[in-house]
Amino acid sequence: MPDSASPEVGSARGHPLEVLAVAARLGLTSFGGPVAHLGYFRAEYVHRRRWLSDQDYTDLIALCQSLPGPASSELGIAIGIARAGLLGGFAAWLGFTMPSAVALVAFAYLTRAVGTAELRWLHGLQVVAAAVVAQAVWGMARTLTPDRLRVGLALAAAVVALALPAPTGQVGLIVAGGIAGAVLLREREPTPRLALAIPIGRRLGAASLVALVALLALLPLAGRLTGSQALLAFAAFFRAGALVFGGGHVVLPLLQSAVVPPGWVTNQEFLTGYGAAQAVPGPLFTFSAYLGAVLHGPPDGVGGAALALGGMFLPSFLLVWGALPFWNLVRQRPGLGAALRGINATVVGLLLAALYTPVLTSAVRTSLDLGLALVDFGLLAVVRLPPWAVVLVSGGVGAGLTALGMG
Repeated sequence: MPDSASPEVGSARGHPLEVLAVAARLGLTSFGGPVAHLGYFRAEYVHRRRWLSDQDYTDLIALCQSLPGPASSELGIAIGIARAGLLGGFAAWLGFTMPSAVALVAFAYLTRAVGTAELRWLHGLQVVAAAVVAQAVWGMARTLTPDRLRVGLALAAAVVALALPAPTGQVGLIVAGGIAGAVLLREREPTPRLALAIPIGRRLGAASLVALVALLALLPLAGRLTGSQALLAFAAFFRAGALVFGGGHVVLPLLQSAVVPPGWVTNQEFLTGYGAAQAVPGPLFTFSAYLGAVLHGPPDGVGGAALALGGMFLPSFLLVWGALPFWNLVRQRPGLGAALRGINATVVGLLLAALYTPVLTSAVRTSLDLGLALVDFGLLAVVRLPPWAVVLVSGGVGAGLTALGMG
C-alpha cells in the first residue's frame, strides 16, 4: 500500500499473524470507548508501526464514521486489510475483539451461577449504565445537534421511539432521519482525499453490499419460517450491527427491544451486562457476546456467544469490504454528508428514548439509586474518570448498600 508522499510509510506488506499480535495487544489495553480507541490506533498503527500515514488514517476514520456499526472495529478491519489483505482484516478484528468478548462471556457464566435472585449486589452496574448512557446523550447532543433543526429532529425521534419501541420503528426512524437530513441539511462540504491503496476489487465490494441487503431481508424471514430461536437471535444481532449509527451506546435500544420483550434476556440481566461491558477494554459491541451467553446458558453459552458475536460483527466486514472500493466515488456526493447529519441527529433522539426506558425505568428505583447515578455521572463528566473505574466504584457502592440492607 504505497504512499506517494512518504514511501517509507506503509511501503511493506505484512502478515496476518503480525496484525493479530498487534491487535490483540490493543484489545487488552484499549479502555475508554471508541474515541479513545482512535487515539490508541493512531499511536500504534501510524506512529509506532508506521503501517500508514496520518492522511491515510484520517481518510479511513472519515469512511468508517460514515458507516453504521462499530467505527473503531471497522477502522481496525480496514487497517488490517490494507496491511495484510482480507485475512489481515479478520486478524485485526479477532485480536481487538476477543479479550473483551471472553471476559463478558465469563461474566455471563458467573451471573448464571450466582442466580438471578442473587444479582442485587450487582445493581450498582445497572445504575452506572444509566450514567454512561446519560453522558453519551449529553456529549452526542452537543456535537450532533448544534442547531434548532437538528434538535427538533432528535426530539421528534425520541417521541416516536417511545411510542413505537419495536426494532422496525427504530430502523424506520433512522431511514427517515437520513431522508430529512438529505433534504434539509445540505451544505457545501470539503472533499477528502483517499490515498491508501486497498486490495479489494469492485466486484467483491458490490457482492458484499448485495449480501448485506439480502441477509437483512432474508434472515428474519428464515427465522420466522423455521421457528429457530438461534436464527431469530442471529437475525436480531445482525440487524443491530448493520443499522446502528453512532457507536456502541446507540446499539442499546435496538438490542434491548430485540432480546428483552421475547423473554430471551431479562431487563435486569441486560442492564447488568451493559454495566459490566463498561469495565472491559475493546469494542462495546462485544456486549453481544454476553447476551448470547445469557440467552443460551450453560452448556451452550459459548456457542450462543459466538452466534451473537458473529451476527453483530458480520455487517462490519460486509460494510468495510463493500465501501472501500467505492469510497472515492461516494465521497464526492454532497448529499451523503447531509443524510449522515440527519441520521446522527436521529441517533441522539433514539439514545434519549433509551435513557428513559429501559435504562432509567429499570435501574433507578429509589432515591439512593438516583443519588448514585448522579455521582457516577459526575465522575464521568466532571472528574473524567474512565468508565471502567466508575464501574468499580458503582459496583462497590451497590454491594455495600446491599450488605447494609439498603440496596
